[in-house]
Amino acid sequence: MKQIQKGFTLIELMIVVAIIGILAAIAIPQYGNYISRTSASATISELNSVKTAIGLCAQETGTLTGCTEGAQGVPNITATKNLVGPAATNGVITGTSAATTTAGAVLTFTLTPTFVDGDSSMDWDLGASTICNDIRGIKMTNPLCD
Repeated sequence: MKQIQKGFTLIELMIVVAIIGILAAIAIPQYGNYISRTSASATISELNSVKTAIGLCAQETGTLTGCTEGAQGVPNITATKNLVGPAATNGVITGTSAATTTAGAVLTFTLTPTFVDGDSSMDWDLGASTICNDIRGIKMTNPLCD
């Protein structure tokens, strides 16, 4: 009687391990970029209520001066998992995001409003904020990153 061997050879197992290693080498950095971009987007989303309050303050007073957190109906900004050290002074919102560069440096933002008395809307701009980062932050094609 012939005995049939069952199982994988060492070469077959080594090839599978090599393929998994190659896939992991590609996927792990991409996953880190994805998590960072998500944090950057969440940071900006969490500021929407503050942006609305600053817009209302500017509309009621006719100026951005005095539209500071904790005054004129602008709420105090609470730090969250994605939003670190936020502050709003005279309509300008600044802070740090949980999003990071590939080197681990945090991404910062300065949301600056453009208000013209009598207009029905307010434009916001991130200017030269580091959160505008195509790889790990908000895409440069976003209207905020002009």
